[in-house]
Amino acid sequence: MTAYHISLEGDVLKVKFGKDANGDQVIRDAAARLDEMVVSGELSGGKLLKIDGPASVAVSYLIGHKISQLYGAIAVFDPKIGRPGYKTYIVAATQTPAYKIGELIETDEPQKSKPILKVVLCGPPQSGKSCLREGLKQAISQIEGAPYPYVITACPDGEGAWFSDAARRDPDLARRLKDEYKVKFTPEFAHKAAGWVRSANTPLNIIDVGGKITEQNRVIMREATHAVILAGDRSKEEVPLWEEFCRDLNIHIIANLHSDYHGNEDEIVSQSPLLTGSVHYLARGEDVSSRPMVQALARVLVGLCGGLSEKSAI
Repeated sequence: MTAYHISLEGDVLKVKFGKDANGDQVIRDAAARLDEMVVSGELSGGKLLKIDGPASVAVSYLIGHKISQLYGAIAVFDPKIGRPGYKTYIVAATQTPAYKIGELIETDEPQKSKPILKVVLCGPPQSGKSCLREGLKQAISQIEGAPYPYVITACPDGEGAWFSDAARRDPDLARRLKDEYKVKFTPEFAHKAAGWVRSANTPLNIIDVGGKITEQNRVIMREATHAVILAGDRSKEEVPLWEEFCRDLNIHIIANLHSDYHGNEDEIVSQSPLLTGSVHYLARGEDVSSRPMVQALARVLVGLCGGLSEKSAI
């Protein structure tokens, strides 16, 4: 099974992530597939190629490098612009006066209207939210037919989506980079992060916020639709405060989890209407994607997106 899928449908290159893998494997699989398509003549060139689907920055560079010389112009689908209900592409590369950089290409291809899930991972500090976030992203990616889990790091602690993988490879470097990227949690940052959440329109968005009930988090979280509360042994008494905080913001709580750092196994207490229980040893650098609670939460989120039947989701 490949880590990245590429196919051609008419003049549209359909791309999407496959099996969970590191970026280097994704790039190798994408390169091999593109070479195969060029050699076979499937990608033979033309006036315009449109690209539709999620891609990492590295994959985007690779696609541009491999095929930009074959086509007069390349346009990329942007779900945030154009006529409601239809797909619109932005010209990102051009070698012909027929198309200009930044030009919008509107199509009659329907863009399915799906519920947009904006799930905030919240709770007291030092509970393992960033570790859960990374494991959840990997677990969702392994579910066939699941939407791509788009992660928004809405706290200025310097620990972006890159951190977990970097920590597994080089903990000292990861820590050093985190310290360099860390900034103050200012009102300006909060409003900027709130804008990221507000404009997010992919089917499944996971938002990682700071570990304190503050006005900054209020500004960010009011743009969310659902919440997962995670608290450790030392902060159980803060859970009711986070529940009240979410209710005040009209955010639907879908999971209330105990981060059992010293535990040896997960415990699922209830699955519906609220997922409760514990997830063990959420430590930086640990791959927690196969933990039963992480898997259960992944199924709940995908189910809310319509990716699974209600029975399967719970």
